[in-house]
Amino acid sequence: MVECSIRYQLEYYNTYKKSWSAIRTTLRTFSTQFDLMKDIRVRVYTLLSGPCTNNTVVQSTNYTELIQNPPRTGVKDTEVQDFLCVFYNMEYMECKWRRSPKTPAGSQHNLYFWHKELEQAVECPKYLISAGVRSGCSFRGKSLPDFTDINFCINGSAPEGPLRPTFISLQIQNHVKCATTEKLDLQIGQDMQLELNWEHPDGRIPGHCLEWEVEHTKENPNGKTALIHPKQTSLTFPAFNDDERNCFRVRSKLHKYCADRSFWSDWSPPTCYPEKEVAVDREWDILPVYVCIALAIIAMLVLFLCIWAALRMNKSRQLKKVDSFLSSL
Repeated sequence: MVECSIRYQLEYYNTYKKSWSAIRTTLRTFSTQFDLMKDIRVRVYTLLSGPCTNNTVVQSTNYTELIQNPPRTGVKDTEVQDFLCVFYNMEYMECKWRRSPKTPAGSQHNLYFWHKELEQAVECPKYLISAGVRSGCSFRGKSLPDFTDINFCINGSAPEGPLRPTFISLQIQNHVKCATTEKLDLQIGQDMQLELNWEHPDGRIPGHCLEWEVEHTKENPNGKTALIHPKQTSLTFPAFNDDERNCFRVRSKLHKYCADRSFWSDWSPPTCYPEKEVAVDREWDILPVYVCIALAIIAMLVLFLCIWAALRMNKSRQLKKVDSFLSSL
């Protein structure tokens, strides 16, 4: 019998990319990441090549297929909702979720995670508590590696039985939220141009990984708001009209060359030119005058009362002397 080499073509539906992926291998095992909350679909074909096929690759007509549905164990409709992880300024990560409205009273959720550096799944190091129940998990320091698939399972128990589990997989560098930019400097430069400068937010994120967005708002009857995406931490604007007030805010996120995606930071406090004059309430401005007048009137009344009392006492003494003289006669 003429010899032929045997290989296998494995095809699986990649739920993350929403398309089929395929590999060819001589091995009989293969590992990849699946979304355990969705159906797993795998097909395997046999490939022959060599003298027996006239040196052409022949693929089998039939294939072996495996379809595995996500687990449906546990109390129905008790999966957690709105699971979201945020890696704040690359310093600590918090994952939060909401309980399903159909979660029985007295239920308790648990979070477990695993990645390739761990021998077995580990429970959440510190739970976040809201209204007396677990609503999230906090990861401090370097407890999770970046550029590595982290697999989470949120399950739980209730008096009625186990809660339905939720499975999520993510890489932490794709969930970064930068710190807020706090320091903005706005001043008039040469030729009356407006110069805006800001500094990188404090933290571990490298400056070259930051992408910037500047919001420019003109405060006038026809005022407009524009978004600008500068490459540097400075912008220069032409001279503006004196009757026009210009305000700026800055935010940042990780550039696409450092992460597949990320969250925008919160907006910086706005800075404006010209600065808004604080209106002084004229009523409060003249209040000290009213107080002084009132005090002067009170002082004059007290003085008049004192003089009147002194005169009355003096007159009383004189009358007593006259009565004493008359009685002596």
